[in-house]
Amino acid sequence: MQRYFKALENQVFSIGRHSLVPIRFEDRMEIMTWRNEQIYHLRQDKVLTIQDQDSYFRNVVDKLFEESEPTQLLFSFLEDNKCIGYGGLVHINWIDKNAEISFIVDTALEEQLAYYWHLYLQLIEKVAFNDLKLHKVYTYAFDVRPQLYSILLQSGYNEDARLKDHCLFKDNYIDVLIHFKINGAFHLRRALYTDVNITFKWANDPLVRKFSLTQSPITWKSHLEWYETKIKDNNCAYFIVIHENIPIGSLRLDVNNSVATISYLLDPLFQGKGFGTKVLKAAQQLSTGLNINIKKLSGVVKKENIASIKIFEKLGYQREENLNTYHFKKELNAN
Repeated sequence: MQRYFKALENQVFSIGRHSLVPIRFEDRMEIMTWRNEQIYHLRQDKVLTIQDQDSYFRNVVDKLFEESEPTQLLFSFLEDNKCIGYGGLVHINWIDKNAEISFIVDTALEEQLAYYWHLYLQLIEKVAFNDLKLHKVYTYAFDVRPQLYSILLQSGYNEDARLKDHCLFKDNYIDVLIHFKINGAFHLRRALYTDVNITFKWANDPLVRKFSLTQSPITWKSHLEWYETKIKDNNCAYFIVIHENIPIGSLRLDVNNSVATISYLLDPLFQGKGFGTKVLKAAQQLSTGLNINIKKLSGVVKKENIASIKIFEKLGYQREENLNTYHFKKELNAN
């Protein structure tokens, strides 16, 4: 029987086929197995037994459902209603409104950790920011899985601190990294399949089409095919622009021969408010944290798009004039 957290208004948080639900008793043995298999990166000092796990669920987890301000909220992470991981908000500080994010995925899915970690972050933020109205969330992780940090940066998190030689790991001292994110702060996150509808709406807006290199309307079929290709392309970094937890535009970096071509757009409701500059600055910062070799940024802007031209120039891009466009370039190591 599914139980519900008294502390939450909503109980299920979903994106497409994936969802978070209050932690299910039926998933406890799989969770125990995953924790024991992945003990190397957890703050867990011994292998858990069945008795340990049953005792934890009876004496700790059961109480969480009835408390108005529990110290943690734990969830089963589901794919098509099958549990493939678990995590939650722990060390919840109800006075200062912050909490630490925890997460484990099925060990068999470790090769796809980056994919699931990104999805999970979007879901747990729905819990923290939308439902609980927390001010800040953060992660605390041993420096043993670098792929986690690039996803954090691509999801709008900032590195808060690096605690040098903080933990003993396999007879060596390793660092601990802490990343954070503030509720409502401007940031970019990786585009998800579920963003296909809003990107289609933006792309077909008359004002957006006016300044696009190709101005004919876009069909749903062509957009769907194009979008699916882009979010799967290892040489494309596709992001959604977020302001106050609302999607307001998109940014794309298409990489060829170490040159990343920038394409961005903003919902017309948010144009002329300084977000274009923020997006291009974020593009430059993100380009150094992607798992793609990028040495130069490039952008092509129609001559009548005065606002974008001014932004590229303000940020120090070199300009080349073509017939109907300006071509902007910038070396990443340039001052």
